[in-house]
Amino acid sequence: MPIDIPPITYGTFYHIYNRGNNRENIFFQERNYAYFTDLWWKHTSPIAETWAYCLLRNHFHATVYVKNKEDLTGLNKIKEPSQYFSNFFNAYARGVNIATQRTGALFERPFKRIPVDSESYLMRLIVYIHQNPQKHKFEDDFRNWNYSSYHELIANVPTRLQRDRMMQLFGSQKDFIRIHQEIQPLVDFEDKD
Repeated sequence: MPIDIPPITYGTFYHIYNRGNNRENIFFQERNYAYFTDLWWKHTSPIAETWAYCLLRNHFHATVYVKNKEDLTGLNKIKEPSQYFSNFFNAYARGVNIATQRTGALFERPFKRIPVDSESYLMRLIVYIHQNPQKHKFEDDFRNWNYSSYHELIANVPTRLQRDRMMQLFGSQKDFIRIHQEIQPLVDFEDKD
């Protein structure tokens, strides 16, 4: 029976996540992480702002804000927002399948999206996303994981992430770091199968 997932709407924050088909890995080599993020920016930037992300071996999480339709500029033809994400998934799967000589679906379908309906939920979600490697026991300390937006957000380096707005949300960079380091209940923000 198909899963009924509501369409993505403009002017809304979302928790976007997906995992490998049959819970298999989606990252096979170190270079896949960079390839994923390059394609992510290429396909999603025209319609969405990325606030946080974490890439794990067999799944990923992202917090995005889908821009208001009237704020979209430079697009010849505006598609439904989910199509931009779908194009990303297809491009990444095609590239990985060619590189690893595999065939078939790489990701579960449809990809998951949960609307974010409050600032407190948004803050908890961002912490959850960054703490995900610790939750899944890939690292004892999430700060040691190299494939999340956490380090990029606290560093003084150019970024496509919404760093300034993120720090306003949390109060300051110091508050951002403190809230991430406090013991947080690692609640599951994913829906259950």
